[in-house]
Amino acid sequence: MFTSINPATGEAGESFRELDADGVELALSRAQTCFQSWRNSPIEQRTALLGRIADQWEANKQHLAETAVKEMGKTITGGIAEVEKCISGFRHYAEHGPGYLEPTEVTTATGRAVARWLPMGPVLAVMPWNFPYWQVVRFLAPTIMAGNVALLKHASSVQGCGALMQQLASAAGAPDGLFQNLAIKSDKVSDIIADKRVVAVTLTGSEGAGAKVAQAAGKALKKVVLELGGSDPLIVMPSADLDLAAKTAVTARVQNAGQSCICAKRMIVHAEVYDAFLEKFSAGMRAVKIGDPMDAGTVMGPLSSEAQRDTVLEQVERAKAAGATLLFGAEKIDREGAWMTPGVLVGLDPESDVAKEEIFGPVAAVYKAGDIDAAIALANDVPYGLGSAVWTQDEAEIERFARDIQAGMTAVNSLLASTPAAPFGGVKLSGHGRELGPWGMHEFMNLKAVMYGKDVQAGD
Repeated sequence: MFTSINPATGEAGESFRELDADGVELALSRAQTCFQSWRNSPIEQRTALLGRIADQWEANKQHLAETAVKEMGKTITGGIAEVEKCISGFRHYAEHGPGYLEPTEVTTATGRAVARWLPMGPVLAVMPWNFPYWQVVRFLAPTIMAGNVALLKHASSVQGCGALMQQLASAAGAPDGLFQNLAIKSDKVSDIIADKRVVAVTLTGSEGAGAKVAQAAGKALKKVVLELGGSDPLIVMPSADLDLAAKTAVTARVQNAGQSCICAKRMIVHAEVYDAFLEKFSAGMRAVKIGDPMDAGTVMGPLSSEAQRDTVLEQVERAKAAGATLLFGAEKIDREGAWMTPGVLVGLDPESDVAKEEIFGPVAAVYKAGDIDAAIALANDVPYGLGSAVWTQDEAEIERFARDIQAGMTAVNSLLASTPAAPFGGVKLSGHGRELGPWGMHEFMNLKAVMYGKDVQAGD
């Protein structure tokens, strides 16, 4: 049994029954049966379904957002923004998906070949709690468009979000078995990956979870895409707009209570502007409005759980033990729920263990760099390589950062955010493979070469 716990109050919410072995078998059977017909569905049918799903989400926007607030502590403003992003994701694939599936013709020595994108079958997604809708939709929308079918193993704490997503797909007219939320625990994932009806798996989560899923997928010789942790740098150079850079850095650290893989966690600031940036950034972090996540004026609510809050506080204590100075904040708030204040660390030894970790909460580490070489070296001196952000007006510096920062994404003078049109993913311990755009959809498709001799004409 899964029971939702409201992070803002500590109170128990709705409970969900765990699928037993028979339930899992029925779900896999439904998925396989659905695929046999959905794989041959007309493109127009797929785009129409994505549009109807988007309409369902639009009609249920408030309910979706409130469910996320109750299950993982997201602010209502953040919840609505996440739902709206999901709607744009469904509509993006409805509009652009047909183009992503267009075959490509090439000339060969003996005639010509046509490269076609074909669906593969049921794909399992193992998803986390921090963005309980968007993490799923960036897998679900391209899966539907590709002609595959989707199986979701959502985080235990957000089963209400998972169940609601399945309900809305069904209400939009999705065929039985096209998208199923499997209410199972993590120890069942390996068995599902091993099942011959499942063709691939994607996971967003920790590197530990990613390693286990990759091992299971490797044993079964199945494709896997992993989006894991991140300790993203935000680099500020002398030519930067310091007011905007500091404001954006605050947003990066406190949106979703700091529980975002791709938002900056380490501020690396050129020595010439270090003091000025730190003053502006600190003032912004101190001013963050903490409160009821259902209040539209709240900027930061609770963390997702007391356990997650306590993990962040323990990391802060280890940072202090490693020589860092806590300028302010990073304190437990004395009230029921998973509350804490934002905090800023300076003087952290880059070689300390905690400096190499991802701090998944509203605490920033600020570093001073003497020049661009030192800034890039600091940015790369962690085992992660998901996202990054750079603030400079110098075109040569921008090119240098784009080339030399070891990350899957770099934002220039802006907050790093995923978009349905661009590839999303990382390098090093941040995982491999890509989501979103045509790249994400193609990860779980068969790129088939159809070879034609010189005297044979291809069909339409």
